[in-house]
Amino acid sequence: MPERFHTALPARAALAVSGEDRATFLQGLVSTDATKVDASNARHAAFLTAQGRFLHEFFMVAIGDTIHLDAEAARRDDLMRRLKMYKLRAKVALAPADGLVVAAFWGENAAEALGLASVPGAAKAAGGGCVYVDPRLAALGVRALVPADELAGLAAALGFASAAPEDYDRHRLSLAVPDGSRDLAVEHALLLENGFEELGGVDFKKGCYIGQELTARMKYRALVKKRLMAVDIEGPAPAPGTPVTLAGEEAGEMRSAAGSHGLALLRLEAVEKARETGAQLLAGDAKLVPHKPAWANF
Repeated sequence: MPERFHTALPARAALAVSGEDRATFLQGLVSTDATKVDASNARHAAFLTAQGRFLHEFFMVAIGDTIHLDAEAARRDDLMRRLKMYKLRAKVALAPADGLVVAAFWGENAAEALGLASVPGAAKAAGGGCVYVDPRLAALGVRALVPADELAGLAAALGFASAAPEDYDRHRLSLAVPDGSRDLAVEHALLLENGFEELGGVDFKKGCYIGQELTARMKYRALVKKRLMAVDIEGPAPAPGTPVTLAGEEAGEMRSAAGSHGLALLRLEAVEKARETGAQLLAGDAKLVPHKPAWANF
């Protein structure tokens, strides 16, 4: 049997956006094109402050006549509250979708096993919900929004072994992909420093949205000086937020980690200096060896 795995992701939860104006409502608020979300196409997006700083990230998927947002569970109420501030007269309703659970399927030919092309964002209905290839990177596998009582049967029927959320997290880190507010500091992080362009989370052709001006200016004026990078960790994994230093000077900040693999937001100048001089990047009691993610373009 091929090695394929699945797990529920309890740190994620669904938010339903319904009503005839659902797509146009989201279109003016989020960083990717909400009008392209349909039964066969999912999108990853961010919701920013007016100053272009990160607030929330989520996936947009269509189930029937409703767009569901696969968002961070602990911050879903805040996301709903902020979106409602812009509702005004739009014919749209927002409500938690607690009947659905978020899950991940990954491993050998995971997309094909679920009847999907291995293309970021490819989606299809599945029982009372949907499955979709991760819009950021096909190698991450497939995400699902399905009723809780359908998840185990779906996985077993297709030969996916049960795993833990921590196993999926290690898979994510092996591909150097950020995970919401664990890796992007709320009200501080900038999308282009964190790979959102390469990972499909920004659409520069869709028109205006909240925070669009700064995001576009950073791209077209080449203002990106830091990047989220994969790091091999020699020593105890530093806690998120641990300062990274090079020869005693500030070089960045640690993000999420598992074992010897993690992510860190690093100054590109410092990374280049470390490469040229052989000096060591340090975070707490650990040494870090940075790597440019295979999907990154810098």
